[in-house]
Amino acid sequence: MDTVDSLWQVVLIGLLFGAGLPAVFALGIRFLLPGATTTADGNGVTRTPAALFAGLACFAVILVAIVAGILFIMKDFLAHDFGIHIS
Repeated sequence: MDTVDSLWQVVLIGLLFGAGLPAVFALGIRFLLPGATTTADGNGVTRTPAALFAGLACFAVILVAIVAGILFIMKDFLAHDFGIHIS
């Protein structure tokens, strides 16, 4: 039963970081593309504030995942050299 418990955790993390983060990045790019709405003077296209917020939120998730991954990799180095213990 322990093997099955570990297996679903490995599969979930693999899907999250293997396919999930690139998908979130692609969504962030898509949200930041200008929409099809023309401005009042008819000169260009704009994006809605909600789309801008969603795009920036996607990139914030990516940034947090990158920092967390780097800290996870460096936790032994930080503990040994600087006394910073990351749980």
